Order: sequence, then structure tokens, then C-alpha cells
Amino acid sequence: MGDRDPSVALPDGADPAARSLELRRAHAAFTRDGRVETPVRAVIARSWRRCARARLSPECAPRVELAEAELRPYREEHPLARVMPLFRDLVGAFAAHGAHLMAVCDARGSLLWVEGEPATLRRAESLGFVPGTRWAESAMGTNAPGTAVAVGEPVQVFGAEHFSRRAHPWTCAAAPVRDPRTGRLLGAVDITGGDGLAHPHSLAFVRAVARAAEAQLALLDEGPPAPRDCLTALGRDEALLVTGGRRVRLGRRHSEIMALLAHHPEGLSGEELAIALYEDESVSPVTLRAEMSRLRALLGTSAPLSRPYRTAGPLDADFTTLTRQLAAGAVSAALHPYPGPLLPASTAPGVVRLRRRIEDQARAALIARSDAGLLADWVCSAWGADDPEAWRALAAALPPEGRPAALARVRALDRELGSVVEVASAARRPGRRATYPQPARS
Repeated sequence: MGDRDPSVALPDGADPAARSLELRRAHAAFTRDGRVETPVRAVIARSWRRCARARLSPECAPRVELAEAELRPYREEHPLARVMPLFRDLVGAFAAHGAHLMAVCDARGSLLWVEGEPATLRRAESLGFVPGTRWAESAMGTNAPGTAVAVGEPVQVFGAEHFSRRAHPWTCAAAPVRDPRTGRLLGAVDITGGDGLAHPHSLAFVRAVARAAEAQLALLDEGPPAPRDCLTALGRDEALLVTGGRRVRLGRRHSEIMALLAHHPEGLSGEELAIALYEDESVSPVTLRAEMSRLRALLGTSAPLSRPYRTAGPLDADFTTLTRQLAAGAVSAALHPYPGPLLPASTAPGVVRLRRRIEDQARAALIARSDAGLLADWVCSAWGADDPEAWRALAAALPPEGRPAALARVRALDRELGSVVEVASAARRPGRRATYPQPARS
């Protein structure tokens, strides 16, 4: 589609003003009838088509996803916080000299840091290009940081190549940053400013900065491993324990034991642990001692200690991290990666109580937060699909044109709940026999 190098927004020798006019006409044609004209590069055309499929409006505006109270702890814990000094050294000076901005986003396209020349920062604030706002391609259309994390490649976006008309006065270039050990996408580093950034060197520059950040992360990870063990038990019937450099998949009973001990770092007596584990209170103490013996054989020096039963050392658990984040108000950081309830198949009384407490805390925070994206993730999950209050909250959080499907689901759940209540009520009436739906005869 026109350019010799499809990654470059403005080829050498091209007139920025003429190119900008061509792109504005092409953008108008696409938003009017879906037609992609010749000046549009293939990477931009593909992005525009994704925006159209997502039913984005070219008048879309960014929304704040991370309020200041939750943005601060989320940034401090984010892996890219470790390379922010490098970003400031390499990109910050370049941005300040050219009246540009440096931005860093996470893997979801949420802006974590936006820094640069004060006058340009004020202009960016009026655009909504500020920390805490979500600039994912699925939320704000074609833009360098959002599209870079969407496609996993460096991207340069010039003027009217942006899908949102609000961003047409700007040019940006961004490159994704990955975890050097696992290849997992961490986010992107971006430089944003005026037409001068449409130069091919801008894209090469952010690509080089991203590679430097990955190299720095690799060096930082060469130190000794953190001494804390880690237990993953959310959304899993069998927990995963990482200890002493090993990954151990635990059986169901051992998963329950480790989850309860992670929740009680002070330790539990044998009687307390048995009451939390077994529905039958008459279970002999020998049964618990046999389970602990098998667990010691499996974990060796990492096995729980006794008198009282407690973990051998500090143990981080995904559900304790979740509850800390929720308590701190970091709802988006807590619930975006939420994989499901704690040990969902467990019937151990202590685990059931803990699971309900975590679910209640998460659900209350979710509904109070009123974030359409988080609510949609919840109601589309196995644990939230039949939650009428979450569906109501989603309907309220959506724009008017997006509400009918959510409201239809609310009505369906209300009908189902009404039927259950009516049957239960009939069964309790004196002299009345409830009529239950009968299975079809074969």
C-alpha cells in the first residue's frame, strides 16, 4: 500500500503537509464507507479494520482505568518500573529536547507513566493522554502504544493514521517490551509529539530503547532468586507450589493444607487444621498426621513445620495478593488477571469459608468500581455468568447502545430466579405439594 518501508509513516523526502491531507481524506473515506485508499499503510489498514469490527467510534475518548490511589501501587509492582531509570535516561532527554513526551504502558495498553516537556504535557492532558487512562487499540483505536501491544511489533502512527480524530494532531512511535526469560509481553515504550516524529529514525530509536530495556531486565534477573515460595490456587482444583526452584503440583488435600497455612502464617494447631480440612469432625488425628507425612515426603525441606503447623518459610499466595490489592483499592490490578475462585472443587470447611470471603470482597469491589471491561470479564466467566447484580452493573456501565444484551440477560436471570423462589415457596406451603418440572420421557 504505497510505502517502500511499510513500518515508516513518512518516507524520506515526503511532504508532511501533503501526506497529512491525504491521510485525512483516507480516514474520512474509511469511517464513511469502510473503503481503504492507497496512501494508507497495510499495518494501519489492518488496525482500522480491527477498530471497525470492534465498533469503535472515530470520536472515541480515553477513559481513566486506574485512579491515582490504585495507579501508584500498581506501577511500583510492575516489572517495567525496574527499567524506568533507563527509559528516562534514553528517552526522557530526547523527549525534553524535542518538546515530545515519553510514555510507558502495560500489556493491556493502560498508560503507567507519561513524562516530558511541561507545555506538551498540558496539551496531552486535554487529549486524555495521561497516566491511568487506557489507550489499548480496542479502547482508543489505532495509536502507537496500543497498537504495538496489540500486534507485538514496533509501530509508528502519523497524524490521521490515528483512528480517533482527537489524536490526529499527534505523531507517535512505540515498541513492545518483553520479559527476556519468558517472552511474555510486559508493555511498550512510546514517544509522542508533533510531525517531526514521523521521521524513520524515531521508530528505530524506540525499537533500540525497547531492546536495551530487555537487556537490562535480563541483567537484573541474573541475581539470586527471591527466597519466598509461591502458591497459585485461584481457579485451580490442584494448586501449584513454586519452592526451592521447583514447581510442584499438589494433590487436592495437600492444596487445601497449603492454602490454609498460607492464610494463617502464624500457624494452626492440629485440631484447628483438622476442623478446617474435614467435613466429618470425627476424623481421627491420625488421618491428618498421615497427610502431613505424605506432604513432607513430597516437599522435603520445604514441607510445613509442626507444633503448630506452619509453612517452613515465607509463602506468597495469589489469593493473599488479590485481597491485599482489593483492600488497597487497586481493583483493576487485582481483577484483570483474576483466574477464578480459590480451589473451586474443594469442600474443606476452612477453604469454603475463605473462598466465599474472597469472592464477596472481589464482587463488592467490582460492582462498586463500575468498570465495563472488568464487569464484562466477570459475567463472561464460569463463576459470574449467572450473577444478576454484576449484569445489572454492566448494563449501567455501558453506553446506551451497548445495554440491550446485558439487560436481556438480567431479565432472563430474574425469570430463572423467580421460578426457583416460586417452587421453593410452594414446597413450604401447608397442604400443598410443589410441582417440579418433570424430565422428558424417552
